Amino acid sequence: MHHEEPFHSPSKSNIFLGGGEMGALMRAYNWNDHPLGNPEGWPESLKTNIRLLLNSGFPMFIWWSDAFYMFHNDAYLPALGKKHPHALGASAREMWAEIWEQLGMLAEGILQNAEPFYADSLPVYLDRHGFIEETYWTFSYSPAFNDAGEVQGVFCACFEVTSTVLAQRRQRTLKDISEAMNQVLTLEQACQLTCEFLHEDNSDIPFSLIYLLEASGTKARLYGKSGGLTEEAAPLTIDLDAADTSWPLADVKQKKRSVVVDKLPAGIASGGEEEADHALTEQAVIHPVFKPAQDHPIGFFISGIAPKLKYDANYQGFHALLTGQIATSITSVQAREEIVRQQQYLASLFQQAPVAIAILRGPTFIVDLANPGICELWGRRPKEVLGKAILEALPEIEGQGIRELLEGVYQTGEPFVANQLPVKLLRSGQLETNYFNLLYQPMRDAQDNILGVIVVAISISEQVEALHEIEEMNRQLLATNADLDNFVYSASHDLKAPISNIEGLMNALLVHLPAESLESATTKQLISYIKASIERFKRTVTDLTKVARIQRESGEDVQYVNLAQVVTEVQLDFESVIAESDAVLQTDFSKDSYVRFSAKNVRSIVYNLLSNAIKYRAARRTPVIRITTESTPEYTILSVSDNGLGIDLAYEQKMFSMFKRLHDHVEGSGVGLYIVKRVVENAGGKITVESEVGVGSTFRVFFKRYG
Repeated sequence: MHHEEPFHSPSKSNIFLGGGEMGALMRAYNWNDHPLGNPEGWPESLKTNIRLLLNSGFPMFIWWSDAFYMFHNDAYLPALGKKHPHALGASAREMWAEIWEQLGMLAEGILQNAEPFYADSLPVYLDRHGFIEETYWTFSYSPAFNDAGEVQGVFCACFEVTSTVLAQRRQRTLKDISEAMNQVLTLEQACQLTCEFLHEDNSDIPFSLIYLLEASGTKARLYGKSGGLTEEAAPLTIDLDAADTSWPLADVKQKKRSVVVDKLPAGIASGGEEEADHALTEQAVIHPVFKPAQDHPIGFFISGIAPKLKYDANYQGFHALLTGQIATSITSVQAREEIVRQQQYLASLFQQAPVAIAILRGPTFIVDLANPGICELWGRRPKEVLGKAILEALPEIEGQGIRELLEGVYQTGEPFVANQLPVKLLRSGQLETNYFNLLYQPMRDAQDNILGVIVVAISISEQVEALHEIEEMNRQLLATNADLDNFVYSASHDLKAPISNIEGLMNALLVHLPAESLESATTKQLISYIKASIERFKRTVTDLTKVARIQRESGEDVQYVNLAQVVTEVQLDFESVIAESDAVLQTDFSKDSYVRFSAKNVRSIVYNLLSNAIKYRAARRTPVIRITTESTPEYTILSVSDNGLGIDLAYEQKMFSMFKRLHDHVEGSGVGLYIVKRVVENAGGKITVESEVGVGSTFRVFFKRYG
């Protein structure tokens, strides 16, 4: 209705003061032609309520009289949609015919009993945009009184919460799908379960299809569906190269973006038997599914667009999140499938491995895997050990140090290797001592966390028995060597007297020779030769004596010796030589400084190695000698490195032989390295050398660890 009174009518201006667009419409309205008549005759309570709602920023409306004539403010206009501006002054019963059975009856009840009504997130299906739309509202109905105190209308304050409710519903759907994916193992399960979750609340997703491309990229196979679609609407395979297909997947693949489909295949409108009472939808959207960091689709997610929802940015965003969830699920399931394949392959390898292998999981070392080899060594059947803690499966190993070794590997992450480890195992009701070469290797995940211990074992019981026989033969050989050493000691002792006699006769001869003979060049040369021969003979006898003494004293004077202190003392012996050669001596004993050994022999070892490092230095560079230690479970290792002349390792065996020398430009008897080797080996250790001619050498002495 149009107004006939001036727009600035004082009466209307007072009643409809302010109010934005709706205030202007109310002032312009020809109320004289309306059943309520001129506003001057309206109840003061109605006028007051109208002024209140017009100047409120919160959505409000008044339905007045039993005809429910409509008054509302600007904040309420989004609720009206296309019903605006015709709703002003109209009967709510007619204007909201689609919801009157639901909400109108509540309003009529308020006129009768004056009881207010409150609703939170109530679903209301409105026709405000040309279709029945799913919306949600929080509102309160209150009685509106006339001036006589009688209920003559309904006052409502309301707020639309559709976006919040839909967001929460969609978030729950995404969460449920994500959690469910943790339990599936195959792509078929993942895709079908996703579609079933979407169908549980089909308000957002009337139907769904998931197609994955085959390896050729020209065919897509159906992996999941919901909505009771016929095979015509959901074929098992779609040929992307075909001219006429149920869904335009080729177009989506080529464009690499979503496509809305308005013409749907037959078999969707009715929704099949389970949806026969209503049409599912008239539109659908096809989303390409991409793996992370890839730009070519691996499949397609097809979703019906709910007919009672606007396909707005929020709805499209939900579809995008669903598509991303599907891509993530596919990637995760494929990764799990690959892990399962690898585990099966690994289990197969373990079962066929020629050595005994077990996998022990967690801090209690649960037997997750035990191949036939390890079961045979343990004397158990697989069902007797699998799934049990190692001490439950093999209780007899308690107290043998096995648990402590496993815990050490699990806690430190350092592998443990043992040779000839004796272990008592219960076989045929009897404890038997068996010998094993063992490897305990920490088992880690992708984040380097320790999950358990891998056990690799080789039974060497037969070899150990054979070794015991060899050791007996060695004892006999050592006895023979001891006899030989006694002979060398006796021989060296017996040779000292003749050498001393020869030297004495030589000195007496020099005293009695005429002066002119002593001045003869020939005589001087002969005397020089004789003296040199005597000195060499004396040194040889002295070295033989040293060798014999070392052999006889190899087991004596064993104590804890401080290597750092010994090196310092020997360094003082060579102080003048070190200063003369400008040698640089570097030491590092931070890893280990003590050995259990003969103190005299340790000094002899250090003396010989340091002497050689200085003696065989390179002429044109500053000598640098580095003495360090390191430690292994079996040895303390002393390393002496230099940058001297170096040695051709083709002569490695020769350098450790008695009276063998590889350099003749300096004095030496060729006994030093032989003595070092014998001393170390007699104590259960060893010596090795690494060298390169012109670069330098590194000698490593392995002192056996005890206790």
